[in-house]
Amino acid sequence: MKPDVTVTVIVYNDPARLPRAVESVRRQTHANIEIIISDDHSTDETPDVARELAAQDPRIRHLRLPENSGGCSAPRNRALEIARAPYVMFLDSDDELPDDAVELLLAAHREREIDFAMGAVVRIREDSGRRTKWMPHLVAERRTVVGIESEPRLLFEHLSTSKMYARAFLDRHDLRFPEGIHYEDQLFTTQAYCLAKEFTIIPEPVYRWYIAPYAATDAASISNQRHRLDNVRDRVEVQRLIDGFLAESGHGVLREDKDYKFLKHDFRMYAGDLPYREEEWLTGFADIMTPYLETLSPTAYARLPRPERVVLQLIRERRFAEARLAARGLGHGVAPRQVTPDADGHTYWGDSLPTTDWARSELDVADLELDTRPFRSAQFRHEITELTRGPGASVDLTIRTYDPGLRLPVGPHRASLLIRPGRHRLTTAFRLSPVRPGIFEGHVHLDLSSAPVPHHGFAGVRHPLLRIEHQGLSHTAVLLAPLSFPPLTARIDYHTGTAPHRVTIEPEGRGPGRLQVRWEPVGVTARLVRPVVRRVAGRRVRRAARLLRSAMR
Repeated sequence: MKPDVTVTVIVYNDPARLPRAVESVRRQTHANIEIIISDDHSTDETPDVARELAAQDPRIRHLRLPENSGGCSAPRNRALEIARAPYVMFLDSDDELPDDAVELLLAAHREREIDFAMGAVVRIREDSGRRTKWMPHLVAERRTVVGIESEPRLLFEHLSTSKMYARAFLDRHDLRFPEGIHYEDQLFTTQAYCLAKEFTIIPEPVYRWYIAPYAATDAASISNQRHRLDNVRDRVEVQRLIDGFLAESGHGVLREDKDYKFLKHDFRMYAGDLPYREEEWLTGFADIMTPYLETLSPTAYARLPRPERVVLQLIRERRFAEARLAARGLGHGVAPRQVTPDADGHTYWGDSLPTTDWARSELDVADLELDTRPFRSAQFRHEITELTRGPGASVDLTIRTYDPGLRLPVGPHRASLLIRPGRHRLTTAFRLSPVRPGIFEGHVHLDLSSAPVPHHGFAGVRHPLLRIEHQGLSHTAVLLAPLSFPPLTARIDYHTGTAPHRVTIEPEGRGPGRLQVRWEPVGVTARLVRPVVRRVAGRRVRRAARLLRSAMR
């Protein structure tokens, strides 16, 4: 019997996770499927594992490429050449399909004639198990889209794996993945969006995307190899291919939306890493990125938040040290250390005035409202300038606060560090004293042995926050740490019946680089008590959820 759907599982040197991916396809509620394991010429035991899987189920076919292509495109394209079903899907060997993914997407195709159907993607962190939806606002409601021009924001959802395609649609347009380059999904998906007359979106999850943020360099996903300049080149080259396609296919009206997507998503991923990059890397990055940035729509820049526009401009001007400073605040409401006014009353990021009209438009920080926004949402910058180990599980911190909007009057101010390892919070008070207008400094002794850890223990990471009190109001913001310092580890034997813990104080190592505290239960607590508490708590949560669902019926 001819299969209804072909699911291609691409793999390269991944024998441990391949069975999990294939099993997720085998247990689909719609069983009339074909499974093609497309092996990009693995050099380990992956071919043996693939052959064993094929021997277990007649629906599985094993395809091995004669040589390694180095990417996802070739194994997908070769599988398409032998696929027998009228509908096709793609799965990576380190991910999974939910049990009803095929059934849900196929039902959307059978309801009306569409070119592809797409659903929600659940991202799962392998280190913590935390689950989040990818671009949830784009798939929140079921609908059929007639022409991508009606919803250009969908360009942000550029995964090829969240979709089921009509084979006739792919063949009619000779739509295949570009080979010899990474970020192939972005071009393929843009082409699919533009060429499709209609496609249906369903809100149900149809793909499980596993994220390994701390994977070894050689095992990291393409998205997690941003430290490689070849990675930057590929991403930019794919954008140029997309631009060419939009122009040639008559979809130039999408260019601003596509440029905005690149700035907001693709460049933004690199921007968060900038504080950790050396000068040589930043020079290479600017060499690759700046010529392309200069081709993008000015209206796309104008749609970005001001802090992101500042980072982009500093990279374009090769002001790398300042770009690192600006990038540390992205997404956390962190102020610049300094701003500079001109004779006309305009205020600009940094310690100097811009020299071109474009630079003035990008570095003008008026819309940050540094001197006028309500105090609770004001922008300050808190940095640890000295960190010294104290006795036991304590540290002595010197903290400098920058107030470029001059919201705080000259004089001492009450401040405190806040950290919450569990339900209760540890508050450590200290004083911020003026150094000069707009800059304050304070010293605080943070003793983590006094933190209110739950009796059954706490395992997790917390980032201390800094709170300032002023005229009966309070303001709370992140605390930036030195980007590197040796982790400080101590064992805490609490005297209140709480289990012993190993506590580590370290730099965050990613993003803005906040001070980070990691708790790990040790001894009997780690082996026996916490697993029991989690099981009991899990049963209570599930029971409460069932009661809530019953009450809402």
